[in-house]
Amino acid sequence: MSRPQDPHRPFFPFGNPFRMMSPKGSRLSPKLVSLLADFEETLAERLRKLMPKDKDDILNLSWMRLAMESLCETHNVIKDLITELELPVSDWDEKWIDVYLDISVNLLDICIAFSSVLTKVSQGHLLLQCVLHTLDSSSPTQFGRACSSLDNWREHISSKNPRVESCRSILDNLVASLDLPKVKNSAKGKVLMRAMYGVKVLTVFVCSIFAAAFSGSAKNLLELNVSDTLPWAPAFSALQANVNAEVRNILSSGRATVLNELEAVDGSVKKLYEVIQNEVDTVEEELLQKSVLDLGKRADNLSQGLDHLTKAVDGFFKIVLSGRDALLCNLRATGTAPDILVGRNAEPVRRKLISQELAQTWRYYPPCFISKSWITNLSPACYGVHCVNLLGFLRCSCLCRRSVSTCFAL
Repeated sequence: MSRPQDPHRPFFPFGNPFRMMSPKGSRLSPKLVSLLADFEETLAERLRKLMPKDKDDILNLSWMRLAMESLCETHNVIKDLITELELPVSDWDEKWIDVYLDISVNLLDICIAFSSVLTKVSQGHLLLQCVLHTLDSSSPTQFGRACSSLDNWREHISSKNPRVESCRSILDNLVASLDLPKVKNSAKGKVLMRAMYGVKVLTVFVCSIFAAAFSGSAKNLLELNVSDTLPWAPAFSALQANVNAEVRNILSSGRATVLNELEAVDGSVKKLYEVIQNEVDTVEEELLQKSVLDLGKRADNLSQGLDHLTKAVDGFFKIVLSGRDALLCNLRATGTAPDILVGRNAEPVRRKLISQELAQTWRYYPPCFISKSWITNLSPACYGVHCVNLLGFLRCSCLCRRSVSTCFAL
């Protein structure tokens, strides 16, 4: 594994994940070859569409929304591929299930971290609206209030977000998942694992860019090295080299903010501040109006971009959550749930697992509706799938700023 601060060393996860590409046992049928080829060509096309036309397109909200939407589409396609492979969950190897469940937990956590950043920046928009409303009047006291609000906005935007600090460990977990489990005597399984490898590479890449942008730190920027034998490898390598290089340039430039639209607003804030911090008699009305209009336009552009990106991140969160819940429901229905969910000694283990998960949820979003003693009253029927759904709903409810008390309708 390469260090993120050393971009010249190639990153390669543990072992060689491409052993399965030349299977010694089961051979791929023409149908499976066609399914895999279609999936990988679609993935390559999505990667090519993400290639920025200009360096200014990198780390703007439109490109980030496109990247997140591409991730959503790719995760939906992998669900369709599983259906087309006619590979029921009951035929899945236990290692495949473990990998999928581990990845989904990490993706839910990183989505929560990203959403917290977007929410924080959106809250700053209220301060800017307060400034613009205040400057409708040109009294000396209003100028003082506007300067105070601008100071508060700067402090709010520059403050650290503790949830983003956890992204590095989450990325490390996602990187570890790139070491695919061995697939024996299952042609369909080989196709699924190879397709999932492509999905995971794209996922790690996009999440790495987001984490670096939101944290303002290059330590979250990863360099992934993929085999040239993959049809989508050239498109991915070109995209990664282009985007990562420009992100590093931006992070090392000393900019106050990394996102392009946020940087534009910060520039307008500085100009307006310079205009109104002087005595009222020295303020030029024309210059003031021009500065106010410029800030208003850029603030609206930022707000609109944040809304679109937030919806894309929320959409990805729901896709991951629904996929995880569907897998657990299928395991329950087919009687092939992991030992943690079934068996004679399962209840104490389940209770401990659910308690840990709830504790993590409380740490992220402490709801006033639930006491920790509530866990002791869970009936055995609530364990397993239903509680996993509940935990996901708790996080999703908090993420969407809905009342957690609505979860009891489940």
